[in-house]
Amino acid sequence: MRILCTNDDGIHAEGLEVLEEIARTLSDDVWVVAPEEDQSGAARALTLRDPVRIRVAGEKKFAVAGTPTDCAQMGASHILPKDGKGPDLILSGVNNGQNIAEDVTLSGTIAAAFQGMQMGIPSVALSLSRFSRDKCRWETPRAHAPAILKKIIEAGWPEDVVMNLNFPDRDPEDCGPVEITEQGFRDQVNLYAEERMDLRGRTYYWYGFEGKLSNPPEGTDLKAIYEGRISLTPLHLSLTHQDARVAMREIFS
Repeated sequence: MRILCTNDDGIHAEGLEVLEEIARTLSDDVWVVAPEEDQSGAARALTLRDPVRIRVAGEKKFAVAGTPTDCAQMGASHILPKDGKGPDLILSGVNNGQNIAEDVTLSGTIAAAFQGMQMGIPSVALSLSRFSRDKCRWETPRAHAPAILKKIIEAGWPEDVVMNLNFPDRDPEDCGPVEITEQGFRDQVNLYAEERMDLRGRTYYWYGFEGKLSNPPEGTDLKAIYEGRISLTPLHLSLTHQDARVAMREIFS
C-alpha cells in the first residue's frame, strides 16, 4: 500500500513526523508532500494566481509552496505517479489542535483529505486536541492511531466520505474508547481578532480562538473530545439542507 502523508501545519511540523511514524506501521511505502509554510486555516484554497513550486526535502519527501489542497493534488497526480503510481491512501495531519464542529470548514488538514477523496483516493484527517498551552500529547495518536486506521482500512468506507479522526487532549492511557460521532456545532462564536500596534504606530489584527467550551449534545464530536474519547466522524461535502430545500421547493412550485 502506497501512502501519501500531508498536513496544513507545514513540512517541519512535529505532527507530520508523528504521522509518518503512524503511516510506517501500515506500510513501508510512505511519501510526504506538505506545505513549505504553515497553512493552518487555509480550508480548500487552491493556488491559481501564482506558480506552485516544489522542493525536494528528503527521500520521498517534498515541500510545496502552496496550500494543503495543492499538496494533495500535486502529490497524487504529479509527484508519486513519477515513481510508478499514485497513492492508495492519503493521511492528513496530525494537526496541532482539534478539527471538530464548524472548524471542519476552515481546516486545511481536512481540506487535503477532501481533495484526496475527490480524486478517488481513500483519505483520513487526523488531529490532536489541545485545550492548553502545555506540550502537545503526541504520544496519544502514536499509541492509538495505528490500530484505528488498520480497522477502518480493512472495513472500507464510501467513496464520497472522508474519515475525520480526532484525539482528546489526554495521555494515551487516559483516553476513552473510539466513538463514532456526528459533526457538532458550537453554541457560541469562538473566533476573535486581537487588536495590536506595530512599532510604527499602525494598527493590525491577529486572529485567535478563545477556547471556550460549548454545551454540545451527546453523539457529537465536541462532546466526545470534551469528555476524553477518540472521535471518528465520517464527513462528506454535500452542504445542502434538505428540509430547507423542500420548503423552498413548495414556495416556488
